[in-house]
Amino acid sequence: MEVIILCAVLIAAIGILAYNRASLTMFTAAIAVILAVGSAFDAAGTVAWIVFLLVALPLNIAVIRQQYLTKPLLKLYRKIMPEMSTTEKEAIDAGTTWWEADLFRGNPDWHKMHNFPVPRLSAEEQAFLDGPVEELLAMVDDWHTTHERADLTPEVYQYLKEKGFFAMIIKKEYGGLEFSAYAQSCVLQKLTSKSMVLSSVVGVPNSLGPGELLQHYGTDEQKKHYLPRLAKGLEVPCFALTSPEAGSDAGAIPDTGIICKGQWEGQEVIGMRLTWNKRYITLAPIATVLGLAFKLYDPEKLLGETEELGITCALIPVSTPGVKIGRRHFPLNVPFQNGPTQGENIFVPLDYIIGGAKMAGQGWRMLVECLSVGRAITLPSNSTGGIKAVALATGAYARIRRQFRLPIGKMEGVEEAMARIGGYAYMADASTTMSVGSIDLGEKPSVISAITKYHMTERMRQAIIDAMDIHGGKGICMGPNNYLARGYQGAPVAITVEGANILTRNMIIYGQGAIRCHPYVLAELQAAQLDDQGAAVTAFDKALFGHIGFAISNFFRTFWLSLTGGAFSGAPYSDATAKYYRQMNRFSAAMALMSDVAMGTLGGDLKRRERISARLGDILSMLYLTSAVLKRYNDEGRKIDDLPLVQWACEDNLAKAQLALNELFDNFPNRVVGVVLKRVVFPWGRTLRKASDVIEHQVARIMQTPGEARSRLGHHMYLTNEPQNQLGLMEQALLDVLAAEPIFDKVTHAAGKRLPFFRLNEVADLGLELKVITEAEAGILRTAEKGRLFAINVDDFEPEYLAADKTLTQQGPGAVAKDKKDKAA
Repeated sequence: MEVIILCAVLIAAIGILAYNRASLTMFTAAIAVILAVGSAFDAAGTVAWIVFLLVALPLNIAVIRQQYLTKPLLKLYRKIMPEMSTTEKEAIDAGTTWWEADLFRGNPDWHKMHNFPVPRLSAEEQAFLDGPVEELLAMVDDWHTTHERADLTPEVYQYLKEKGFFAMIIKKEYGGLEFSAYAQSCVLQKLTSKSMVLSSVVGVPNSLGPGELLQHYGTDEQKKHYLPRLAKGLEVPCFALTSPEAGSDAGAIPDTGIICKGQWEGQEVIGMRLTWNKRYITLAPIATVLGLAFKLYDPEKLLGETEELGITCALIPVSTPGVKIGRRHFPLNVPFQNGPTQGENIFVPLDYIIGGAKMAGQGWRMLVECLSVGRAITLPSNSTGGIKAVALATGAYARIRRQFRLPIGKMEGVEEAMARIGGYAYMADASTTMSVGSIDLGEKPSVISAITKYHMTERMRQAIIDAMDIHGGKGICMGPNNYLARGYQGAPVAITVEGANILTRNMIIYGQGAIRCHPYVLAELQAAQLDDQGAAVTAFDKALFGHIGFAISNFFRTFWLSLTGGAFSGAPYSDATAKYYRQMNRFSAAMALMSDVAMGTLGGDLKRRERISARLGDILSMLYLTSAVLKRYNDEGRKIDDLPLVQWACEDNLAKAQLALNELFDNFPNRVVGVVLKRVVFPWGRTLRKASDVIEHQVARIMQTPGEARSRLGHHMYLTNEPQNQLGLMEQALLDVLAAEPIFDKVTHAAGKRLPFFRLNEVADLGLELKVITEAEAGILRTAEKGRLFAINVDDFEPEYLAADKTLTQQGPGAVAKDKKDKAA
């Protein structure tokens, strides 16, 4: 009996110490004390002490451990470690880790998260949003832009240049605005709320492009020449990376530069002969300076002994003879300036390389470092702005539009779709704000940028699909008053660019996260690559045994947190959000455990098991998005009116994390491991559910009810009531209809019959006839009728207006068919 008690005490002690991540010394001392007590009660004998010493001494004496354990394991590790290309190494080394690393380590410090500064706009940035941004949006007619002109007007382009919209990232010393990442995000969100074309045109020069690359890597001469001209709009930049043969695999670009001697401005100089074929290049048709990525070769060894220098970035004025540029792509009826560019055997000097000749071959590192920042701003911000605009417009429409004498927003089926839109809008704003906030703190968040790019664009696509379902015919009939159709058409554009979403989910998020965020994996890889054997063993020893202790800790943490549902783990608040922190503690530990299990059992093969990586990446993503939601709720003062939005978003994310874990176990290549660990992580089965019908009803009600919660949901949207702003008109229509409802009820009561809620002008006349309302109240009804009709009516056109070839419509109804027949003949 004493032996059983001793074993139980030992297991409990090991579990408690592992849960709290005690040191090896603490483990050793605690077990020795327990054995000593056991010996005093005749529960621990000589055999127990011999086993203890055989394990404890080699582990605690560094010389013995390194010689007989670490050194052989290092030799084995070098044989099985996954091979990494240069581009992979540079991608992993690029950027920094931030809060996502805490989530990856199985024990998040919530106080640390809540102490991150809250992003704020400066007075100058707020004035820009209230002034130039509002003025710009008033100039834009999105139907004219997308359908009639297929471009912004010259006046809009000129305004963009004059007011510095292309220079938000450029420092003030060069004439730029030097806005924070948060300010850039707010500007892009507001622009998106009226025009996707506009936000795309503004977003790209402020993201990955010549301006960003020049500021970080350009020579002084390049900065002094180009940056002031970019800031003033005298130069319009684009950046050409994607080739027909290399899309998401940017490292495989076939475009080349050959170092050679040639004539330049009457003199023989060492330069490059460039050949490229690029496509999908935003702003290329109107650009004056072309940023170009290519592989640089030095076959004559004019710069040194290396022949294949690698990816290089250069700035090429489009006026350079031989540069082909100007043609346009037509991306899904969202006609922002985008097109191809080519060049063949074009000679330019070496000082066209960004950063000069010393940066030859450094282009991939430059790109991935800048992309880790730009990818966290532009597409997530544009997508967030789109979701928020959809949330406001759909809430207004659902409250105004009636079927069966009831606002459709009160129908439970509609509420379900509305809850997704509202929950995504709150979550998108939270995650984008948190991510750009990290940039303003000096981070280059490569993993976070991949998470936000993927999930914000995916949620934008789902939100616009749900909005189309709710709007029905209003959504599918295109015209000046349709505020959904372009977003619906253009959603795949955001899904595709800056790393296709399938690639981002299956390879990038976890591929970078596992190595960058794990506290020991990168250290092990770096140790194994050291040439000095002694230094390699010492470094590998520290990383390896830290890793082993980390894995043991996460096993016990996962088991206990799963057994108790995280009930006894730490949460910074004891209100309705406490359960979300505790579930995240549980999933964080489970993700850390499964990461080690996956790497330990699959080794280098994990790199090819994309669906395993994708599910692990999903868990990390859901933890990050939920963190952002909870941080936003706290940063905004924990306002109880917002709680349904917080609950919906947290419960949706955590249910997705649970599903990803379950699918990971069910599809784990080692079936025994999968089954065993499923019992560890889900001892009571899958206990989490998505948000209840009650919460979804509350979210839908927030979307339909003007107030502080709804205003926070849609802050930084363009809501000005002007003729070309459908979102602003819908907001006004909502207010007018709500103001009219009590007056309508008064007339209905006086009339003694149930009137339908339309033809409100006639209801106004009836109310005056019955002498139950005033002229002012009648005016409110008539104004509401105009807003109601705007909300529910759709556009229609003369047939000839819709034809691309107007000459055919002038020849009669059969002209189109006859024209086709003639062409076929």
